[in-house]
Amino acid sequence: MPASSRDLPPLEWIRVFETAARHLNFSAAAAELGLTQAAVSQRIRNLELRIGAQLFNRHPRGVTLTVQGEAWLPHVQLALGQLGRSTANLFAAPRRKVTLAASSSVIGLWIVPRLGQIAARLPQLQIACETIHTLTDYDRIEADFEIRFGAGTWPGRGARLIYRDELTPLAAPGLAAGADWRDLPLIATSGPRLGWRDWFDARGGPPEPAPKIRFDTFVQSLQAALAGAGVILGSLPLCAAEIAAGRLDRLSPASLKMETGYWATWDSEAAPFRERDILLDLLTVPEA
Repeated sequence: MPASSRDLPPLEWIRVFETAARHLNFSAAAAELGLTQAAVSQRIRNLELRIGAQLFNRHPRGVTLTVQGEAWLPHVQLALGQLGRSTANLFAAPRRKVTLAASSSVIGLWIVPRLGQIAARLPQLQIACETIHTLTDYDRIEADFEIRFGAGTWPGRGARLIYRDELTPLAAPGLAAGADWRDLPLIATSGPRLGWRDWFDARGGPPEPAPKIRFDTFVQSLQAALAGAGVILGSLPLCAAEIAAGRLDRLSPASLKMETGYWATWDSEAAPFRERDILLDLLTVPEA
């Protein structure tokens, strides 16, 4: 016959046993559980008296599990795990799916590095990312948020600035050592963003050399630059991690600051959800 719950020791004692057995240290178990070492010792002793078996061998410098303690531990861990999962499945707040649509560059270089923070702050959200290849994809994809490039005004859409782009020449470390970087192969990216022509026009110098390599996404251009293939007109917000890690060098103190930027946009008639502002905060860099 199944054991009555009245025959079982208190769940708290069992949980203390599992924690102490996992650490093989009553002080570490106390720290994890927010108890004193004396409280842990007392609960373990009460448990041993209740079940009529010694679970730990006490030594001057620590504890070890007895044969019975070792035999019981996996059953305790399995039962506690099943109890935790069933509690979460039955009573946890329902997960909400939030879809973000953006270019592959923004997804890979801006959103992905922030997913850990988003998961930590908003564990109830299930994030799905959809890649935008052309402007017509916005009509095809149904997303809670679309990351768009522009001035921040789109009919029927709310918008919040994520970042304004700022461009400057970047290359792998040592590539331009002892040379004029303008003599190196220039890597270009197709699309609406400013390019090498805009850079050289802003500098008031001679016409720019024709780019030697062209890609249709900034991620591909960045990978080529990291491989030492040439110089990119890199986005400082998107390349900040590579620069900080020493994988890319700035070749000029100057930069092109764009009036337009990248915006998180949403259907202005869509019902807001309570996590929206927190999510937008995590996706946004404050303007200087």
